[in-house]
Amino acid sequence: MVELFFWPTPNGMKVLMFLEEAGLDYRITSVNINEGEQFSHEFLQIAPNGRIPAIIDHAPTKSPETISVFESGAILIYLAEKVGRFLPDSLVERTDVLQWLMWQMGGLGPMLGQNHHFTRYAPEEVPYAIRRYHQETSRLYAVLDGRLAKSEFICDDYSIADMACYPWILRYEWHKTDIDQFPNVKRWFESIRQRPAVVAAYREAQKINKGKAVTPAARQILFGQDATTMRKPMGTMPGSGN
Repeated sequence: MVELFFWPTPNGMKVLMFLEEAGLDYRITSVNINEGEQFSHEFLQIAPNGRIPAIIDHAPTKSPETISVFESGAILIYLAEKVGRFLPDSLVERTDVLQWLMWQMGGLGPMLGQNHHFTRYAPEEVPYAIRRYHQETSRLYAVLDGRLAKSEFICDDYSIADMACYPWILRYEWHKTDIDQFPNVKRWFESIRQRPAVVAAYREAQKINKGKAVTPAARQILFGQDATTMRKPMGTMPGSGN
């Protein structure tokens, strides 16, 4: 059984999508990032960067002991290797999937995340930052659109690269992108959105967070941390028994 430490952010959704696609036995432990649970002592033992998602595999295939993994890309690779799906065995195809997964981890996610921050969460308008990240978002969409002009999925078959990218593209309205300007991305997006496992994952996510607005206190927790936070954890997660 895989225990998923989760909040329904794009990075959290990647892993939940995989678990549904693979049909793995899992349970969700919610980590309310708006209340600072990601900085609890308990969670930092699993995810020292204080970010969701993280997992504990209580029944790993190659170890008698439980295994914990943090960072969404590492989790996707771990789970794909565990079940032998969504990450090809051949060197060429495997490398292709991994390079697009790293593209998402190093580019699409961080850049769109900064776009969201400066267009939705920043306490004051910063025109340069808004322009900078909007332009980079547009460039990354064009990269993905060009790739998807060549195939149905990002790589030859549906893979962890698609799972990694989809939750970020889902928020195209957040980063003020006209998806109609990227027809190959739109076609791919609509195809992924209709997958039964994706529908199930987002249905499950709705049970965790009802989409409440981020309060000023939550913004301070999300965006106001520094080294002190990591040296002095905020406490423990609810139900930890500590």
